[in-house]
Amino acid sequence: MKGTLAQVRSHDRAVQLLMVNQFTINLGFYMLMPYLAAHLSGTLGLAGWVVGLVLGVRNFSQQGMFVVGGTLADRLGYKPLIVAGCVLRTVGFAALGFVDSLPALLAASAATGLAGALFNPAVRAYLAAEAGERRVEAFALFNVFYQAGILLGPLVGMVLTGVDFRVTCLTAAGVFAVLSAVQIRALPARGREDGGGQHGDPREGVLTQWRGILANRAFLLFSLAMVGSYVLTFQVYLALPLEVRRIGGDGEFGTAAVAVLFAVSGLSTILGQTRVTAWCKARYEPGQALIRGLAVMGVAFLPLLLTAALPVPAPGVGRWLAAAVPPALAALLLAVGTMIAYPFEMDTIVRLSGDRLVATHYGLYNTVCGIGITVGNLLTGAALDAAREAGLPALPWISLSVLGLACAAAVHGLHRTGRLAAPAPEPSRSVTV
Repeated sequence: MKGTLAQVRSHDRAVQLLMVNQFTINLGFYMLMPYLAAHLSGTLGLAGWVVGLVLGVRNFSQQGMFVVGGTLADRLGYKPLIVAGCVLRTVGFAALGFVDSLPALLAASAATGLAGALFNPAVRAYLAAEAGERRVEAFALFNVFYQAGILLGPLVGMVLTGVDFRVTCLTAAGVFAVLSAVQIRALPARGREDGGGQHGDPREGVLTQWRGILANRAFLLFSLAMVGSYVLTFQVYLALPLEVRRIGGDGEFGTAAVAVLFAVSGLSTILGQTRVTAWCKARYEPGQALIRGLAVMGVAFLPLLLTAALPVPAPGVGRWLAAAVPPALAALLLAVGTMIAYPFEMDTIVRLSGDRLVATHYGLYNTVCGIGITVGNLLTGAALDAAREAGLPALPWISLSVLGLACAAAVHGLHRTGRLAAPAPEPSRSVTV
């Protein structure tokens, strides 16, 4: 950790603040969101489909609006969008604790999702611009702070929700309120407001800019090739907990084993991200690092084939080990693969954008990957159901491994043909009326 903190101090104040911001954003988000479904179904007594609708609106409003948030960041500047997103999430989180009608819950949920769409592309574009040639290192550090917020947030939320869910909502809203004030005061202007040259011709209309990005074939192919990696990493929240409970049951042990999954994923990233990135950067080109990271993510599910091939052990130590160890090992390998790939992935997006309209590129990339996660989770859920009905528990793990290796092969093809180094094509300079 000393080495990580030394690297953080080596960056300028804006980069340091962005990293602390991201930790705080995830801290506030994850102290509330894991407990929202229980509040909606338990305290408010809403039907399951209503709970799904409220949560789905949040996800849709974020994933569907990423490209809009990125476009606004390029046109208005990064700082205003970061601040606006934090202010909007302050309002949304406070409302979630006090409203109980469906329209109000949907509005609050949509506000929290839109907030993420506003500040996520802006934060990443700001970090890329501010870090300059140290982008890969900066995104490695960014991931450390990102995972630290995910790891600590649910623990804080568990304590607060034990008191009252409204306390959790108010605390999370307070976190974002303080964060908004700090950024207004301390975050330097970066983007359109500082006259930067990365944000496109102001005479261009939005549709013209979007057409230019959609004409960037290398960027679109890379976005599609990376979708599978997001489906794989999401299985820490979907398939791996279900496998733990399939073998270990729904009791206290199952709950503890699921918690271990998240701890393994978060702690390994916090402790190992900067070392892994430095090691890879010294040995591989960005495309080569991406290929290796995706391959590791693909093989992450192979340990689960061991338990899939054997009957569920009788209650006792054997069942505990079978329920906890293979999923934890899979979570660790997924984290390692992400550590290898993530900083180079973020850097590649900037290079493929031609260092122009970077926030819009990040926004579109997030939208594409968000759609992929939704479709991928539906297919994964279907594979889990089919495997259970057919008595083929290995089917989901083989399918996920194939997906990871297919993504690695796709990125290998892009790297081999030189497309990962290609700048974005120069867009048309015509003005949209």
